[in-house]
Formats: sequence, structure tokens, C-alpha cells
Amino acid sequence: MFAMFLSMAFCLLQSCSPSDDMDNGPQQLQPSQPQPQPDDETSDDEDIMKMDKIKITAGATSFTAVLADNSSAASLARRLADGPLSITMSDYGDMEKVGFLGFTLPRNDLQMTTSPGDVILYQGSYLVIYYDVNTWSLTPVARVEGVTSREEMLGLLGGKGDVVITLSIE
Repeated sequence: MFAMFLSMAFCLLQSCSPSDDMDNGPQQLQPSQPQPQPDDETSDDEDIMKMDKIKITAGATSFTAVLADNSSAASLARRLADGPLSITMSDYGDMEKVGFLGFTLPRNDLQMTTSPGDVILYQGSYLVIYYDVNTWSLTPVARVEGVTSREEMLGLLGGKGDVVITLSIE
């Protein structure tokens, strides 16, 4: 009995199983734990990375925007994979509508000149949709398809004044 105890103690120190040194008869099986499936996680990330458009709804009008190729847009897409996001937006400077996201996205600021239809991340936590031109250090997130003028973008956003927009996966 003492020899069996020493053998087991030695095995514990050497990270071996009891069957390495002796046959103790039937072993108790440990319940199997579900193993994470890296392919599933990778698949979800790959699906998100393949996503290149989002839907923006303002009132009764919906339109699409092509996502930028950066970590900010990818992070936003991951958030939208969990469900739609509604943001109250207000006019600012007679050139944009701006709204607080309620969370922070990674910044990829670059000096740029916006145009009507640019969807921008400002300071990591504000979403901005431009309906006119501005030059500043900003993070591009998306570009509304088919918009070339101030009037078109304002029309899609319901004109001037506050608006609640909803972002969702296209």
C-alpha cells in the first residue's frame, strides 16, 4: 500500500497518469468538456470581414454605405453583428450630422477633406455623416453609395434638424 502511495506521489510530481506505472483497474472517467471551436470563431470574424456594406435608416428612408477598410469600420461591423444601433444625430456647422455612439471605436485618423455621403468617426465615439465639405483629421468609416451632392445627402437624412438613424448589417 505504501509503495502504491509513493508511486502515485512520484507520478504526480512527474505529471504522469497512474496507468503509467501500474494498472489500478477501472479508472473513473472525467466528464468531457466542450472544446472551443476555433473554426467557428474564425468563421464569424471572416463573415464580418467580408461584410462591406451597412444599411442606414433615417425615418422611412434606407440607404447603404460601403465600409472603409480599417479597424474602425471592422469594429463597427462587429458591433452591428450583435444587432442594429440607433443614434440621435444633430446638425453641426451647416455641414454634418453628428451623434454619440455610446461606446468607443479604434481611431484611424488622417487629414482628409470630406464630401457629402462620408460617414466618419470623430474622437473615437461620435458618428458623423457629412452633407457638405470639411477638412480635418478624421477617421473614415463608410461612404454612402450614389451620393454626390449636399441636397442628395440632406434628402436621405430627412433635411435639417435632429434625426434618429439606425445602422444595421446590409
